[in-house]
Amino acid sequence: MPQTPPQHVTVIGGGPAGLMAAEVLSQAGVRVDLYDGMPSVGRKFLLAGVGGMNITHSEAYPAFLSRYAERAPHMAPLLRAFGAEALCEWIHGLGIETFVGTSGRVFPTDMKAAPLLRAWLKRLRDQGVVIHTRHRWLGWNTNGDLLIHSPDGEKTIRSEAVLLALGGGSWSRLGSDGSWLKRLEDKGVPCAPLQPSNCGFEVSGWSELMVSKFAGAPLKNVAIGLADDKPRLGECVVTATGIEGSLIYALSAPIREAINRDGSATVHIDLLPSKALDKVQAALAKPRGSRSMSKHLHSQLGLDGVKAALLRELAPADHFNDPLQLAAAIKALPLKLVKTRPMDEAISTAGGVPFEALDERLMLKPLPGVFCAGEMLDWEAPTGGYLLTGCFASGRAAGRGMLEWLNR
Repeated sequence: MPQTPPQHVTVIGGGPAGLMAAEVLSQAGVRVDLYDGMPSVGRKFLLAGVGGMNITHSEAYPAFLSRYAERAPHMAPLLRAFGAEALCEWIHGLGIETFVGTSGRVFPTDMKAAPLLRAWLKRLRDQGVVIHTRHRWLGWNTNGDLLIHSPDGEKTIRSEAVLLALGGGSWSRLGSDGSWLKRLEDKGVPCAPLQPSNCGFEVSGWSELMVSKFAGAPLKNVAIGLADDKPRLGECVVTATGIEGSLIYALSAPIREAINRDGSATVHIDLLPSKALDKVQAALAKPRGSRSMSKHLHSQLGLDGVKAALLRELAPADHFNDPLQLAAAIKALPLKLVKTRPMDEAISTAGGVPFEALDERLMLKPLPGVFCAGEMLDWEAPTGGYLLTGCFASGRAAGRGMLEWLNR
């Protein structure tokens, strides 16, 4: 009897989600063709590894899941099936060891993304995955075939199932430009607008002194919070237009939503989170004699540099004559943020394909046989390994969903 040819699927997008789905499918004997518009796959993954590839986080599952905020219920089944621990085991299977840093973040022992990606691509090719670079997806033709722009011109492709793993809308030079959104909307898929996430924010304008002397200065050992929320400890960076960095990224979603709702958002910066308010008040109440206020702040509280400059920039001038008001400003310095930095600068994006438009297999309800995974889904998470884990987990879930669809 003639053998039945293997089933054939198409994966569009060569980031972690697309590659993970390709692995799941090829391991099951499915023939996989993967297309990516860039000259090589995994470009954003490699750039994310510059300075240290933070692959996931070691914190307990309930805390880990909470990082996905309102999308936690939708991400939960994906992360239960392939969470941080399973991801680490998978990496070890590629011959890459990992370690847990002091912050709980998990890294490859050499801190690099390239060896991991090389080992992974070798495995995929050994499993028969065919990778086509410089092939950009253009949508569908009237017959429902995929349209692909290749170096040899436009071609059409028909396969038994399709995975779209096209990324969000940031770092467009690496391939994720969000151009897919209109193509899906034209096919009846309701999508949420893409917005910056894990991004910097702008103020209405720094003084010339702040820009010339302190743009790029790190703000270390501070705590920042929104409204009545408990401030978070960490560090960030003053920029020429505002503020950015890991502490701000962790708050980017509520800051962005407050700006969308109210036109601006005010965060409060605790410049001395290790000192209680009464201790700061007592230190400032000490006589300063002929010393300047700058020297008094330095000698009594160790407050100088960019922290002292921020205090001068944001606290009303009369507060410097009142120890109680000045202490209150040091412990909760208000900074008004008026807009996000451009989306293309953001580490990731929010918005995209909502889970409500997908079934439990991550297949689009309006387009049977078409699946979505990765950052193009409408979820967001802070940096610290949560973004990558979510992409890997959704890619694996979509791959398994495609197998179920093929074998239905």
